[in-house]
Amino acid sequence: MRKKTRKRFTVNEIGLIRTPYKNVEEIPCQSIRSKAKGTILVYPEYAKGLKDIEGFSHIVVLYRFHKAKRYRLLGRPFLDNELRGIFSIRAPRRPNYIGISTLKLEKRKGSMLKVSNADMLDGTPLLDIKPYVPQFEKRKKVRIGRLKGKV
Repeated sequence: MRKKTRKRFTVNEIGLIRTPYKNVEEIPCQSIRSKAKGTILVYPEYAKGLKDIEGFSHIVVLYRFHKAKRYRLLGRPFLDNELRGIFSIRAPRRPNYIGISTLKLEKRKGSMLKVSNADMLDGTPLLDIKPYVPQFEKRKKVRIGRLKGKV
């Protein structure tokens, strides 16, 4: 097999996420387990993109694990003691350090979004926001691998 050249691309921060979590150890595992309130501050040049977002009860937020150091291809996940492949777990030490959370959108005020279920560090760089649409996410005959019977 011929080796392919890896292409690099740039991802721009579009805002900043403020949460009560100052240390990684404080953060609940997964947003569904968090009651924490947070604020998403979208930078002014991207604020127009928030038009109509307040019609959604939940948003999917992509962000950068900005405090993660050196990625690992194996990690020990929540609810498990065995090393697993990074692409089969949701750990922060990933090759591109990208996190994803579904948050409840409480309120929008200009370029500021008030959210709950925050599960990221204070000062986390925001990469993208998408509306959560359950009909788009719903899947039938889903397998959850090693998590069967644990969640």
